[in-house]
Amino acid sequence: MLCSDVTKKLSFGGSIKDGDLVIVYEKRDVMKAVKVSETSVLQNRFGVFKHSDWIGKPFGSKVLSNKGGFVYLLAPTPELWTLVLSHRTQILYIADISFLITYLEIVPGSLVLESGTGSGSLTTSLARAVAPTGHVYTFDFHQQRAASAREDFQSTGVDSLVTVGVRDIQGEGFPDEYSGLADSVFLDLPQPWLAVPSAGKMLKQDGTLCSFSPCIEQVQRTCEALKSNFRDIRTFEVLLRTFEVHEGKIDSCQGDEGLSVRSPPCKRRHRSSEGSAVQDSSSSPTIKVRPCADARGHTGYLTFSRLQCLS
Repeated sequence: MLCSDVTKKLSFGGSIKDGDLVIVYEKRDVMKAVKVSETSVLQNRFGVFKHSDWIGKPFGSKVLSNKGGFVYLLAPTPELWTLVLSHRTQILYIADISFLITYLEIVPGSLVLESGTGSGSLTTSLARAVAPTGHVYTFDFHQQRAASAREDFQSTGVDSLVTVGVRDIQGEGFPDEYSGLADSVFLDLPQPWLAVPSAGKMLKQDGTLCSFSPCIEQVQRTCEALKSNFRDIRTFEVLLRTFEVHEGKIDSCQGDEGLSVRSPPCKRRHRSSEGSAVQDSSSSPTIKVRPCADARGHTGYLTFSRLQCLS
């Protein structure tokens, strides 16, 4: 696949072809990945959907079933792929991914080294960030996991931007062929401090490194290892809090249960200039905002550092 085609596909462009992977959106939080085959059908509670009706339609199309039900056909962008992929390992989610790509200063044309690959959630986002001329070299010590990730990258169309290798980075380090070539290195390992010396050799001068660790003890040991050759060492924890927004009648005096976008009045009722009682506007429909009950908490710590420049 040409780099321009990859970039177009990762940005919701292009039309659906036989053999493409699409994300079928049925309703909120109900999505699945489906490989398009001209002779296949998708059957769910909304009816039967013929794949042949999908071919030629642009990503994002709404398609109807034999019963009049409908689904949306979405492109397998990194954000959506993260939600539907098979979790072979614990994955990184969008809040952490977007933050680390920004702080690692990954741009089109960058060369990025990653260990380990895991389920490939981050790798897919890295591929989009470096497209169309950059490349991601990702490594995992588990051979079957690496093979499964390679198949996923082919399905999502980013295989031209990603090379998957089988290697124990903690024990062997990164391959010498990338020495001094990497713009950024990402580590998701049980003992990342063991890979810090090798990562330093791979980076260009002033290159950036990020280590993801779920436990603060891992962070402490990694920071100790970074002190010798790295500077600007910083650790972050990204906590995303989402809110539900919907219309309804609310009591302006209800406190923290919900927040109205309107300012609460001082009195329940007030009188018009003619002296007649007028119902306060707080009883009319308004916008109700409250925190989601299922907000995701701690995922891990992101430790960033920059390779010291030679004087």
